[in-house]
Amino acid sequence: MANPDQRSPNVLLQNLVCRILGKSEADVAQQFQYAVRVIGSNFAPTVERDEFLVAEKIKKELSRQRREADAASFLELYRKLQSQGTLKNRWSVLYLLLSLSEDPRKGSSKGYTTLFAQALPRDAHSTPYYFARPQSLPLSYQDRGVQSAQSSGSMGSSGISSINVHTLNGPTPTPPSLLPGQSYQTPGMGDSLRQQLGSRLAWTMTAGQPSLQTSTSKALPNTLIRSVPRTRREGETNGSVEITEALLVRDILYVFQGIDGKFIKMCNSENCYKVEGKIAVSKSLKDTTSRLAELGWLHNKIRKYADQRSLDRSFGLVGQSFCAALHQELKEYYRLLSVLHSQIEDDQGVNLGVESSLTLRRLLVWTYDPKIRLKTLAALVDHCQGRKGGELASAVHAYTKTGDPYMRSLVQHILGLVSHPILNFLNGWIYDGEMEDTYHEFFVASDPTVKTDRLWHDKYTLRKSMIPSFITMDQSRKVLLIGKSINFLHQVCHDQTPTAKMIAVTKSSEESLKDAADLLTDLENAFQGKIDAAYFETSKYLLDILNKNYNLLEHMQAMRRYLLLGQGDFIRHLMDLLKPELVRPATTLYQHNLTGILETAVRATNAQFDNPEILKRLDVRLLEVSPGDTGWDVFSLDYHVDGPIATVFTRECMSHYLRVFNFLWRAKRMEYILTDIWKGHMCNAKLLKSMPELSGVLHQCHVLASEMVHFIHQMQYYITFEVLECSWDELWNKVQQAQDLDHIIAAHEVFLDSVIARCLLDAESRELLNQLRAVFDQIIEFQNAQDAMYRAALEELQLRLQFEERKKERETEGQWGVTSVEEEAENKRILTFQESIPKMRSQLRILTHFYQGIVQQFLILLTQSTDESLRFLSFRLDFNEHYKARDPRLRLTLSTKGRRSSQFVNQM
Repeated sequence: MANPDQRSPNVLLQNLVCRILGKSEADVAQQFQYAVRVIGSNFAPTVERDEFLVAEKIKKELSRQRREADAASFLELYRKLQSQGTLKNRWSVLYLLLSLSEDPRKGSSKGYTTLFAQALPRDAHSTPYYFARPQSLPLSYQDRGVQSAQSSGSMGSSGISSINVHTLNGPTPTPPSLLPGQSYQTPGMGDSLRQQLGSRLAWTMTAGQPSLQTSTSKALPNTLIRSVPRTRREGETNGSVEITEALLVRDILYVFQGIDGKFIKMCNSENCYKVEGKIAVSKSLKDTTSRLAELGWLHNKIRKYADQRSLDRSFGLVGQSFCAALHQELKEYYRLLSVLHSQIEDDQGVNLGVESSLTLRRLLVWTYDPKIRLKTLAALVDHCQGRKGGELASAVHAYTKTGDPYMRSLVQHILGLVSHPILNFLNGWIYDGEMEDTYHEFFVASDPTVKTDRLWHDKYTLRKSMIPSFITMDQSRKVLLIGKSINFLHQVCHDQTPTAKMIAVTKSSEESLKDAADLLTDLENAFQGKIDAAYFETSKYLLDILNKNYNLLEHMQAMRRYLLLGQGDFIRHLMDLLKPELVRPATTLYQHNLTGILETAVRATNAQFDNPEILKRLDVRLLEVSPGDTGWDVFSLDYHVDGPIATVFTRECMSHYLRVFNFLWRAKRMEYILTDIWKGHMCNAKLLKSMPELSGVLHQCHVLASEMVHFIHQMQYYITFEVLECSWDELWNKVQQAQDLDHIIAAHEVFLDSVIARCLLDAESRELLNQLRAVFDQIIEFQNAQDAMYRAALEELQLRLQFEERKKERETEGQWGVTSVEEEAENKRILTFQESIPKMRSQLRILTHFYQGIVQQFLILLTQSTDESLRFLSFRLDFNEHYKARDPRLRLTLSTKGRRSSQFVNQM
């Protein structure tokens, strides 16, 4: 006898048949041919077409019979069978062994021989036809061990809930309709699904009722169950036809798929499935049928939405993912229907004449969980109408806020699929700065028409409607800044450093972000941590590039020194050099002459030690000339900015700097003028002592000049220290603590807005600014009047000195000092000068009156200001209450004003 290990499978199978039937090889030829066809067949009942499942059933059956040793031996033999590559259909062998087992629950006395022989009488030469999956629908599943473990304890569940398959590889075709006379082809099941079916397709009923399950003890399960009798009782009662519950069960299974049955059809007027009016059905059966038919209506609603939107390309990737998730859920729903159909359809193979155990009430129980599942999907479909992209993800996420863990698990699974495109957008944006958002689904929008110089400000924005509700506004802002920083570095700074090196992100952390679990289950830790890491690293790298390569902070300090007059020695020397030019009419100025003077001032002061990159950007600008303007009115310093630093110092910012410079330059000019006035007083006071008639005029000039000096000094103190220095200190602290470029830009804009508002350059302070400019004009008028007076007085003094000198010369020569004619002419000229003094005094009184009136009005406006600093400024300007005594409107003290303001605030 040949070695048993070397015998062919046919010989082994023939020996097995002989041993089962107890006959010789010649007597079992017919049975052997049938067994060969069974083992080599590609057809089997849907539930049993699974090698692992059949092996598990055999093992469980042996364990149930307390044959642990046999179970261990079976597992060892099964392991060896798996290692053999000869057999292509090992599941057929296992299925044959399982089918040959005897079901002890039926109390059958038939042995293996009788049971096996029963399958032959119909046609021993034909292979039985079973429901089979088309070979053109391969399926692949991911591991669902965790999800199945969460719901494996659920008893009495069925359909999609009991199968509980969540993650699939994209949408799958819908099974064909179950029309009468056609066989339903069941989708195949992957390895993970087979494992779950082995433990989850046991839907038990209450004690004493049959249970729908695939038991290892049932002989030829599903294939030996006879279909529901197709006959019906027909009776003529008022023209109605009475049908059996079995026929309703068959019809309702078609309705579950949205197909009109023979007796149950869609009623368009009521938008529901109902039993036709001519059919006589008891009220209880009709109510039960209506409750079951709701599944068909829900199925149609979901199927219609998924089919229509799947064909809409503008629906986007997120929408297509949502449709794919719906298709997958429907696919699991079809799996339930295929199992239910297998209980009532003729197997066309082995038929034991057993009645189907399906009833409407049992269908209610078995479809309870799938109905809830379909209701949830239908509600999602309604809520997601007209939505796409991140807005669609937000709509799905809203349904996760439920206390039902089963429904929350379903929606979270769908949300995980829907969020995959968003994760892909996120990965491309935060790690590469790339965005392929063809259908405008991502919450970061890009405008391709924006030029490079406005890239940071205008090119990338947030679509607030597309921000998923599970991503916070702070997270979305950081996501925007990450990608914007990468693009800014590449396109504006021309820095081609690889992104991975730029943000120091490892590949493993990048890949882990692609998992939807990070996004949906750990938003506050894993996802937040990755966003924060990319945000901080990218922003830090960008700020380092701007500071080291483009001297951003040095340019900011240069603005403070030159355009905000912080470099005192340079500004003073520049005024001295420019005075001869700026007193001329504005139309006679030439920019190249002023530029040369600027360079001279730079070389003569500490400005020469600045960075050459900064000095070459400093320039002169002439403003628009108006009739009557002098050089003082149109002169301005300018600072050229370009490249990356222009992102911080935009055109709007530079226009603000020019406005502030013109204001500060005018105020500085007033200080310069008053300094010249004071020097004139000091130099001419001794010279004019010999002219006592001028003492009153000179005193009046000294008093008015002192008032003006006090006013300008207090204004300069307020502008320099309370406005510029305090605002600059706040700006510098914010810039040092800035985490990204947006923080620097925002702090810089706040600085400029504060300076403009507190320098009275905003719209609300226009009246105050007009009064202040009027004060400046009076100072210039006073300078002109005093200069004219000094010229006249000095000219008169010079004539008097010349007369006395001639007189002394003649006396030395022994002649009369003066003649009567000369003396008369001298006295007449002196009298004429003395007569002009009252006119001078009158002019000074008028000038003083106008000046004090303007200052009084300015103080009134200051006391009415809501800015506390301006109210304190009014105190300092009128520290001795000189103006308060002259105008009763100023008698309202600042403390009273402050108390009223605080009371008003408290009332609000």
